[in-house]
Amino acid sequence: MQFDNDTLNTARTKMEKTVAVFRKDLTHIRAGRANPQLLDGIMVDYYGVPTPLNQIGNISAPEPRLLVISLWDVKMIPEVEKAIQKSDLGINPTNDGKVIRLVIPELTEERRKELAKTIHKKGEEAKVAIRSIRRDANEAFKKAKKASEITEDDFNDLEEEVQKLTNEFTKQIDDIVKEKEKEIMAV
Repeated sequence: MQFDNDTLNTARTKMEKTVAVFRKDLTHIRAGRANPQLLDGIMVDYYGVPTPLNQIGNISAPEPRLLVISLWDVKMIPEVEKAIQKSDLGINPTNDGKVIRLVIPELTEERRKELAKTIHKKGEEAKVAIRSIRRDANEAFKKAKKASEITEDDFNDLEEEVQKLTNEFTKQIDDIVKEKEKEIMAV
């Protein structure tokens, strides 16, 4: 019976990680407000080494629609601007020689709808990943049943347990999608 619990716990842990990664992915989708996490995925060529932007400067949001990046090495301003322009944020950086400013534009209705579609797509991808975890757990249970490590009843109970986990985590993803979509559609 230890095998069964290990497999269930592993499936639960993987599903939790999937939801956490999905949440983190959504922080990169801007909702018309300045959020330093928007820049989390941006890598800057820091003297030949790709480095996360938040490790070469301080990022703050002094106003609802403004991000300010204060770099520790002002010579890096052109590199940081280049990295931001290459990213898919759609924001043009400006600088005064000391700091970089990013003005977050108001989202148009069309852009809001595009972002909502993107969120739904990412949500579907996360749900597919969760279903894949369910499939792997079920495969492990089938092997155990075939090897006579568990009974038919145990197998059915375990399949049911994994399905409950799957339902729980897909519902979490649906809730996150609805929440983010509401945030983006709010004008």
